[in-house]
Amino acid sequence: MRKYGVGLACFLILLVAVVIVACAKPYHDENEHYVFVATNINLPYWQEAQAGFLDAARTLGVKAELTGPTTYDPTGEVVIFRQAVEQHPAGICISAARQDVFQSEIDKAVAQGIPVICVDADVPNSKRVLYIGTDNFKAGRESLKRMAALVAGKGNIVVITIPGQNNLDDRVAGVADALKNFPALKLAKILDDKGDLRNAFDQIYALLNKKEKIDGIICLEATGGQGAASALHQFSLEGKVPIVAFDKDPETLALIESGAIASTIAQKPYVMSYYGLKFLDDLHHNAVREFKDWRTAPVAPLPSWVDTGTAVVDKYNLALFREALSAQPKPQ
Repeated sequence: MRKYGVGLACFLILLVAVVIVACAKPYHDENEHYVFVATNINLPYWQEAQAGFLDAARTLGVKAELTGPTTYDPTGEVVIFRQAVEQHPAGICISAARQDVFQSEIDKAVAQGIPVICVDADVPNSKRVLYIGTDNFKAGRESLKRMAALVAGKGNIVVITIPGQNNLDDRVAGVADALKNFPALKLAKILDDKGDLRNAFDQIYALLNKKEKIDGIICLEATGGQGAASALHQFSLEGKVPIVAFDKDPETLALIESGAIASTIAQKPYVMSYYGLKFLDDLHHNAVREFKDWRTAPVAPLPSWVDTGTAVVDKYNLALFREALSAQPKPQ
C-alpha cells in the first residue's frame, strides 16, 4: 500500500505542476505582431532582410511582416509607415529613405509606446531606440580603398549614389575622406540614379558618349553597379573600367563572375533584420531590466548602435557567398 501511496503523491505533484504551467501567462501574446517598413522591397537586398525578420519571428513564436513601396519612393514609404503605426504593432523596424521626412513620424510612433528601431538607414535625431546596420562611413572608405588598388591610385572616379539618403550620404563622405590618402585620384562626378539601374545606365552611357574620361566607377547603392556595367558593355569597356559595387544581389554576383564588376561591398541585411526583431521583442517585453520601462527610462536599455559589418565579395570568394544566400529560408 505504501508503494501506491508514494506513486499517488508523485502523480498529484506532477498534476499540480502541469496546472501551474497551464495557468501561467505566456511570454508572447498569440497576436503579437511586428512590422518592418523598408523602401524598394522588390530588391533582393530586402528579400534577404525579410528572410532574417521572418526567421527571428519563427524562433520567437510571433507574427511579422516586411512591407514598403516597390520602388524608391520616400513619400510612399511614409504612408506605409503611418499605416503600420495605426495597427499599433508590438514594434516597428524602419529603413528610412529620407531622414528629414521620417523624424516626426518616428517620434509620433514612440510617443504612442511603439518601439522603433532604425535598420540599414538611420534617423539619428529622432526618438528611435537604436540603429542597427552598417558603419556606412567606413564602408565608403572601403569602396574607395578597393578602387584605388584597381586603378593604381590615380585617375578619374565616378560615384553613383542617391543624395539625401542618410546611409548613402555617409558612404559618400567615407569615399571623400579616403581620397585624402590618394592625391592622384579625382572624384570627377557624383551621379544620382534614384535607386534605378536604368538611370545609372543612362548617366554612365551619356558620359561615355561624350568621351569623358572615366577610370573607375564606385556604386554606393545596390542597383548602380548593374546599370554601370550595362553601359560599359555598350562601349566594349566591360572589365576595362573597373566597378566597385554595393551589396550582393544575384545580378551583381553574376557580373563579378563574368568580370564586368571587380568586387562589391556586401552588407548583412539578414543579420540586421534578425536582431532588429529580437531587440524589438526585448523592448516590448521590457526584458532588459536596467529600468522599469523603456518608455520612461532616461536612456534606452539597449546598445545605441550595432554595427553589423561588411565583407568584400570578389571572384575569389564568390562561391561561398552564393552558397550562403541559397541556404537562407524563403518566405512561406
